[in-house]
Amino acid sequence: MAQKIYPDAAAALDGLLKDGLLIACGGFGLCGIPERLLDAVRDSGVKDLTFASNNAGIDNEGIGKLLRTRQVRKMISSYVGENKEFERQYLSGELEVEFCPQGTLAERMRAGGAGIPGFYTKTGVGTLVAEGKEVKTFGGEDYILEQGIFADLALVKAWKADETGNVVFRKTARNFNQPAATCGKVCVVEVEEIVPVGSLNPDCIHLPGVYVQRLVMGAPYDKKIEFRTTRTTDVG
Repeated sequence: MAQKIYPDAAAALDGLLKDGLLIACGGFGLCGIPERLLDAVRDSGVKDLTFASNNAGIDNEGIGKLLRTRQVRKMISSYVGENKEFERQYLSGELEVEFCPQGTLAERMRAGGAGIPGFYTKTGVGTLVAEGKEVKTFGGEDYILEQGIFADLALVKAWKADETGNVVFRKTARNFNQPAATCGKVCVVEVEEIVPVGSLNPDCIHLPGVYVQRLVMGAPYDKKIEFRTTRTTDVG
């Protein structure tokens, strides 16, 4: 069995990166983003990248770091708020954006992972989302054809993994990570903890190791999504 564990994110991505890649990336806002791997992509200097991801993080966090360095050519995403640089590049024509409803984006990733080239959905019928797409009628209702996403590389953040790459996500941090992992030709996962084989309950595995080619431990992490708010207490 090939060794899947790498010493750091740069080593885990060695030989995988080149200009023009389509990368499927997990995360929702700052929740469950593979931040160590994204830093390594930025540091590598590759460019003209296309990211399939719910959003581009926020300014200078997550994929937002790669927007700052002009390494992203196109985003396939659902939510583009809370990122002024994303907005600026899109409005100025520097960044191509393919808007995709969240459920459709998740299903496009899942479909790619299952080898399904396309599927029909009612979501987006009669809107800008449907422009240029095939429309087919089922039971008197119109549906649009959406294509499965087949990514060159998947970047994923998880909670725990064993040494063979079986993965467990933690609560809502699972978000797009699971479908993103399956649709990449190569899947690289960063985790908070790596445990011995046999430590994880087989019934609790969210992503089987067969989908995971490379693994790196990224801990410790700062909880950048958490903000402490305090107030002075009036003393009577």
